[in-house]
Amino acid sequence: MTAPLRRVRVVGTSGSGKTTFARRLADALGVPHVELDEVFWGPGWVMRDADEARADVRARTGGGAWVADGNWATNLGDALDDAEAVVWLDYPRRVVMARVVRRSVWRGLTRRELWHGNRESLRNLVRRDPEDNIVLWAWTSYARVRQRYAALADGPGPRVVRLTSPRSARRWLSQQSRPQPRR
Repeated sequence: MTAPLRRVRVVGTSGSGKTTFARRLADALGVPHVELDEVFWGPGWVMRDADEARADVRARTGGGAWVADGNWATNLGDALDDAEAVVWLDYPRRVVMARVVRRSVWRGLTRRELWHGNRESLRNLVRRDPEDNIVLWAWTSYARVRQRYAALADGPGPRVVRLTSPRSARRWLSQQSRPQPRR
C-alpha cells in the first residue's frame, strides 16, 4: 500500500472545479487547504504583491502537509515546488464551460463573497475583455492551460495525476484517505 499524499497541487482551467475538488481532497487527507486565488487577490480585486503572496503561500504550506488549488504559474515561483503530486483536472471544454457559466451566474445573482470582500458581478459576463470576464478567460485560456500541464506531465518533476472527467475525479478522490492510526 502506498503512503497517502501529503503535499498536492490541484490545477486546471478556470471553472473546472479546482477549489471544490481541493477542499474535498484536503478533507480526505486531513490536511489544510490553501486557495491560491484567496492568497493572490486582495480587496477590490487588486492583485497582491507577488513577493508578499509567495511568502503567504509558504507560511500556509509550511506545516508539511497541504492541498493547494489554483494555477498562478507566473506569480507562484517556487513556492509549491515541494508538491508530491499535481492533480490536473483536464475536463473537456464543454464540461468546463458549462461549469464556469453556471458558477458565474450563481455568484453574480447571489453576490456571495469570495474573499476579502470580492464578489463576481453579472455585469462582468458581458464584458469583452477576458481579464474582466471569467467565462471568456476560461474559453481563451483553455488550450494554453492544457498545453502547460501536458508539458508538466511529460517532464521531470512531481507526479501528475491527470483526471479527464468528473467521474474519474470522484473515483480517484474516493481512493484517497487520511492515514489511519496504528493499533
